[in-house]
Order: sequence, then C-alpha cells, then structure tokens
Amino acid sequence: MSGVVDLAAVKAAGEAKAKAEQARADASRQGGGGAAAPSSLVIDVDEAGFERDVLTRSSEVPVVIDFWAEWCEPCKQLGPLLERLAVEYNGRFVLAKVDVDANQMLMQQFGIQGIPAVFAVVAGQALPLFQGAAPEAQIRETLDQLIQVGEERFGLTGIVVDPAAQGEDPAGQVPAEVPAGPYDALLEAAAQALDANDFGGAVQAYKNVLADDPVNVEAKLGLAQAELLGRVQKMDPQQVRKDAAENPDDLRAQIAAADLDLVGGHVEDAFGRLVETVRRNFGDDRDAARLRLLELFEVIGPEDPRVAAARAALARVLF
Repeated sequence: MSGVVDLAAVKAAGEAKAKAEQARADASRQGGGGAAAPSSLVIDVDEAGFERDVLTRSSEVPVVIDFWAEWCEPCKQLGPLLERLAVEYNGRFVLAKVDVDANQMLMQQFGIQGIPAVFAVVAGQALPLFQGAAPEAQIRETLDQLIQVGEERFGLTGIVVDPAAQGEDPAGQVPAEVPAGPYDALLEAAAQALDANDFGGAVQAYKNVLADDPVNVEAKLGLAQAELLGRVQKMDPQQVRKDAAENPDDLRAQIAAADLDLVGGHVEDAFGRLVETVRRNFGDDRDAARLRLLELFEVIGPEDPRVAAARAALARVLF
C-alpha cells in the first residue's frame, strides 16, 4: 500500500478547491444535491462517460477508481471488498469500476502497469492509492486518509444517501443478518456430518445451501473445509511429504503437500508452496496450482492477513 500521497504538494490545490466549491454551487442552483440512491455509490465507468462520472463528480465527493479485468483473479477478490466498503462508508466516497480490456486509453492515461490498480480523483486531481491485493485494514486506513484530505483541503463532505431510494440491497450487498430459514437445518446437517467425519455428506449439504444462496459465507467456508478434509483423509502423510521433497516439479505432489501443510496448521508454508508451484509451471498445470491456492484461501478466510500476503505474492508471480 503506497497510501494517500501528500496533497499539499499537488499543484494548484487552492484552485481545485475553488472549482469544486463553484461546481457544488452550480449544482445547487440547478436543483441538484438531493439524496442519492445507494446503488449510485458503485458505478461502471467507460472512456465516454469518464469526465461526467468521475471528474465532475469528484467536485462533491472523492471518487475511487478500481481498474480491473475479468481474467484477473486478484481483481475478483478486491472488487467485491471495495464495493462493500463503498456501501458501508455511506456516501463518503464513490467507487468507479473501469474494465481495462474495454478502456485501454484510460489505462494508458493513468500509467497502469498491472492490475488491480486503485486510484482516486479528488476535486479533479488524480492520485494513486495502491496496486495489487491488500488487507482490508490497510484499505480502510487509506480510504480514511483520502476522505480526511478531501474534507480538509477541498471541503468535500460526501453525498447524502437515502436507503429508501432503492428497493433492493445495493451493489449486491449481503445482509448483515440472514433471517432464519431453510438454510439453518442444512448448515446444521453439514456441521454434524463434519463432526462424524462424513466429509462427502458435509460437502453435499453445503452445496445444497450454495445452490440457493451462492454468497452464503458460512457455506462457502464450510465447503472449502470439508473438501480439504476429504482429500487429506485418504493420504499417507509420510509418503506425500517424501514425494514432495523428492519431486519439487511434480504438480500433484506439491498440491497434496500443500493440503497437508494447511491441515497441520502450517498456513504460510502451504501458501508459499503453491505460489512457488505456480511460478514453476505453465498452462494447465499453472492454472491447477492457482485454483488449489484459491480454494485454500477460502478455508482460511479472506480477512486473514496471511491470505492477503499470499494473494500479493500470487499476483507478482502471475503479472
């Protein structure tokens, strides 16, 4: 995380603040400035609408830009996190998502060398925030700095959000509390199956939940754990470790050893082994190692700092 740059060094900061104040005054005279719908906190932006959706909007609220692509695995983890934070911060900043494959010119203009890359625009002034994966705590710290700078130097107090302006939950946000329902019985059945070492039964129970609720956090975590335990149950630990030590280039041996590392509590060893396996391989073998690493991330949970560190290491190997 590079953090927010010192805007005291930005040229013409005073002029930018004056322009921002003038833009807000103009919007007020034209009847703007009303409460926004939560869905407006996360927007897709292209080259044609960049000036309107980002530069102009940055005169009333900091705009955070997430440069991403469909093929970028770290982007698929960072994007939903930023969307959730945009809703949680409730109008203190707006998140603009830019697909670099469809907007190559914007990517070039910002000098982006790799993705995910996150920038901000404040009162028309662009500044880099960070590149690659980062722990949620560090991202929050950077956003807090950004918001503080926007308020103190440019008078940007954000936008007012009216939750009633939209009928459905914004940006696909999962409710903090899931009402009691049919999932309770399925999750309980899965937990009982795990306790009985019936990993196949637990896997099926968790999959039944995810079939109706694909973002159910408890089911995703439980499924990853059940699948891992099911794989390890059939292993001969001594033989697996012997094979991995004697055959560092053997994909299957390294993946199996990583599973054992994780079950044994050696989380960083498991992640490091698979990152190295990704680095050593190409094509389908590389993808197989990458996918197993992502599965192990699910077992530990996305908030764990060891996952964030491994994601960053994986991104460096891939990009």
